[in-house]
Amino acid sequence: MAHAENDAVKFAYWVPNVSGGLVISNIEQRTSHSAEYNRKLAQIAERAGFDYALSQIRFTAGYGADEQHESVAFSHDLLAATTTLKVIAAILPGPWTPALAAKQLATISYLTNGRVAINLVSGWFRGEFHAIGEHWLDHDERYRRSEEFIRALRGIWTQDSFTFRGDFYRFNEYSLKPKPPQPLPEIFQGGSSRAARDMASRVSDWYFTNGNTPAEIAKQVDDIRAKATANGHSVKVGVNAFAIVRETEDEAKAVLAEIIAKANPEAVNAFGHEVKNAGKASPEGEGNWAKSSFDDLVQYNDGFRSNLIGTPRQVAERIVDLKRAGADLILLGFLHFQEEVEYFGKHVIPLVRELEGADQAASLAAE
Repeated sequence: MAHAENDAVKFAYWVPNVSGGLVISNIEQRTSHSAEYNRKLAQIAERAGFDYALSQIRFTAGYGADEQHESVAFSHDLLAATTTLKVIAAILPGPWTPALAAKQLATISYLTNGRVAINLVSGWFRGEFHAIGEHWLDHDERYRRSEEFIRALRGIWTQDSFTFRGDFYRFNEYSLKPKPPQPLPEIFQGGSSRAARDMASRVSDWYFTNGNTPAEIAKQVDDIRAKATANGHSVKVGVNAFAIVRETEDEAKAVLAEIIAKANPEAVNAFGHEVKNAGKASPEGEGNWAKSSFDDLVQYNDGFRSNLIGTPRQVAERIVDLKRAGADLILLGFLHFQEEVEYFGKHVIPLVRELEGADQAASLAAE
């Protein structure tokens, strides 16, 4: 498996810039979508050893997320409150054009010493597109548009007199000045479908996939990296997970049981209907959420399936198992973000580094 064992796994957290937290449940979540809460959270995460934060893009209310702050502006605010944390701003083709995104991100990158990145969301929420008057494309067409978007971004950022003739975007000798500083903003994308993986293997720096077991993650990693190698490209992989870390395994499992017991069935089922349609819309029916159960859907991106639920030692061991399967980054959600991010940095990340060191030593001894 193409994974450098001596590369430390990276950690990211979901920015709660929308209301309702990261689970569709009536359980108490000591998490706020306010600017003040999120600035403090970003500073806690930076000190705790997190590498990235990922802001969410939503235009309309639903599934417990009644209020939403815009992702790029919010990301810039978090960058201004930190010094080393990278913030990944989610962007949606349709509302954004490549020209707008290229200009916007180039300026933010310049202002923050290159700490901004982009997560290109190909669009799973048809009702949202309808609400804001954006044309809805079929599944694979959305990924074709996203690939053109990325090719246009990179062209604008690296070329003068950029000319592009695509099916969705056209540019005529366009020169952006100043261009973003090197290295260019990293480009993330999500998805589990054939179209998503093929797109990542051609153009993306990072591929995010929903939570899953190490065995299932390994299948995706092997597939995407083989295709990327054939394309003369390389791509890193991030895996979604919802972490419940407690002093005992029983305590952690009790929290999970309470989250699911207090789930909002109407909201979970509505969310499930929307995203399952999006996943099954892929020709092979294997997109994100296509096989998710009710319990899985209580956490937006199948985070429970990664099984980071237990003691610090158990969670650290499972993170290293995901790394061995090919994960380069773990994208985390929490119930009570500020205190749990701090706890995770103090009690889990050091154990992960210890286990990574042991793996590296064993690898060197075997050579």
